[in-house]
Amino acid sequence: MGEGAAPEREIEIKETVSRWVAFHAWGHENVLATHRSTFEITRDDYLTPRGDCIIAIRSPLAAAHLPEWFKRDARSKESIIIAILCAEGICDSVVGRGSANLTFSDERRMVFRRSTFVAGDTVMIRASKAARHLRRDLVEALKRGVRLTVMLSAIRIS
Repeated sequence: MGEGAAPEREIEIKETVSRWVAFHAWGHENVLATHRSTFEITRDDYLTPRGDCIIAIRSPLAAAHLPEWFKRDARSKESIIIAILCAEGICDSVVGRGSANLTFSDERRMVFRRSTFVAGDTVMIRASKAARHLRRDLVEALKRGVRLTVMLSAIRIS
C-alpha cells in the first residue's frame, strides 16, 4: 500500500437466491393510477372511476393467496420486497419493505403502500412508488385493458 493511500479493507459479499411469484391481471378503461400513496391489484372484475389506486383487475391472487414462502419472508422488517409490473413490453419496478405486522388476510386485493400502515391487504410498505408514480406509458397500456404481468419477490437481508 502506497503512502497516503486508504487502508485496504475486507469486502463482505453475500449471495442470495430469490424466489418469485408471477401472475397475470388485467387493465381496464377506468384505470387512472393517480393515487399518491398506494397502488392496488384486485380480484374484482370491474373498476369504477373512483378507484384511483387500482392498476389492474381480475387477478387470480389477493394477499391471502400469496405463497407461504413469500409471506414468511415478507414478515420481517429486514425484508426487501420487489414488484415488477409489465404490459406490452413496458415494465416498471417498485421496491419496498416487509413488516412483522403483515397478515396477508385479505382475499380480494393486494395493496402496495408508501406509508408504514398495515392492513390485511398490505403486501408492501415503504414502497418507492404509488400509482401516480408509475410509468405513464404503462398506465396508458393498462387503460386499454391489456394483460399485466406481476412478479413479486421477498428477500430477507438479515
